[in-house]
Amino acid sequence: MYVKAKVGYDGTDYHGFQRQPGLRTVQGVLEGALGELAGREVSIVGAGRTDAGVHARGQVIAFEWPGPIPWQRLERVLLRRLPEDLVVSNLEPAPESFHPRFSAVGKCYRYTLDQGVYPSVFLRRYTWHVPTQMDLGSMRRAALAAAGTHDYTSFCAASTPVQNKVRTVYAIRLAEEPPFVHLYVFGNGFLYQMVRILVGTLVEVGIGKRSVESISGILAARDRRAAGVTAPAKGLTLWDVYYETGDFTRAWSGFLDLTAAAQYNEHGVFGPWNHEG
Repeated sequence: MYVKAKVGYDGTDYHGFQRQPGLRTVQGVLEGALGELAGREVSIVGAGRTDAGVHARGQVIAFEWPGPIPWQRLERVLLRRLPEDLVVSNLEPAPESFHPRFSAVGKCYRYTLDQGVYPSVFLRRYTWHVPTQMDLGSMRRAALAAAGTHDYTSFCAASTPVQNKVRTVYAIRLAEEPPFVHLYVFGNGFLYQMVRILVGTLVEVGIGKRSVESISGILAARDRRAAGVTAPAKGLTLWDVYYETGDFTRAWSGFLDLTAAAQYNEHGVFGPWNHEG
């Protein structure tokens, strides 16, 4: 039986999602546990290959389950067998045509900044401590400029092997929960370290190191050196993966604020999405 499931994990002690010989990875731990229960090798496929130190709330996996444990009981059994920093939930049958990555219509990543004078003792493993009051208005305007359908070469690691670096970022939303600021990035796909470089650049705008107007030049440069720092992995979480267009649209449009709403044109189309960089 082919099944899919949602996976959450604290990525602090993992060398990323993807299986790597001799290293503790999310895929490796999951496949090891499933293989022991099945009495044979079980291979899983994930919706995204999160980097070392990156977390997930809504990672999605799929795999062929041979038994002998009924799939209805597998969730409970895994809860007892897996380490505390890795949880499998929402397990259900899926059609053979389902692919966690290629069937997705969009993803959301959340990055959390801590503006407190001192870093949070309890959340230090999940936030980037930036002990200053950032200009969130400027960051929002820069986020609008960074969203759209662009060649994001400037916003991905120089070592990224993918040739086509055009992606669509539907929205970048800032939500305040003092002293924390959450950045939700909604897109149809992401390049290696793309979200972290976007966040690092927006932070530089927030602290006055860069201007809002610099974003268009960074995109046009198509050069990693033009963008800001790469934000630390620990602040990033794969928040959700969407498989229905309506669900995805409602998710990102639900974050609209006055600044974003002002960007709608007379046709009801969000301005920045009508062009390519």
